[in-house]
Amino acid sequence: MEGNSPCASCKLLRRRCTKDCIFAPYFPSDDPHKFSIVHKIFGASNVSKMLQELPVHQRADAVSSLVYEATARTKDPVYGCVGAISYLQNQVSQLQMQLAVAQTEILCAQMQQEPPMAEQQVEAYDNNLTGMPQLMNNASSSNLAQDQLKREFLWT
Repeated sequence: MEGNSPCASCKLLRRRCTKDCIFAPYFPSDDPHKFSIVHKIFGASNVSKMLQELPVHQRADAVSSLVYEATARTKDPVYGCVGAISYLQNQVSQLQMQLAVAQTEILCAQMQQEPPMAEQQVEAYDNNLTGMPQLMNNASSSNLAQDQLKREFLWT
């Protein structure tokens, strides 16, 4: 209890707030909505029992979770915060797919903008590699030939 002002729970429940009130540290009088929403969803008695069973250092996190879940339950009575999490996971999946499509489009655009290998470079590689000019003439294996040329260039 802060000074003479009762905590939000004692105000809402219209009872006297004692100095050892379990709600006082977590539901201050200046934020009555916080307790009212938790009380509406879970009930004051259940919240009191939950807080008493927890060590003091975990109670603030528990209250924060209860407030979050109670708020989510008022917005989505069936699924609560699970519905919000599921929605966000779906949104992440959709964004990942959009990102993959965009990255693919960028890669395709970059590959189209790359100039083809100059004939002089091909002639220089031809001196080191036998049979590569025939592969370059075959359209279906041109990517394979370019990959082989790049590997050869890296090793020489």
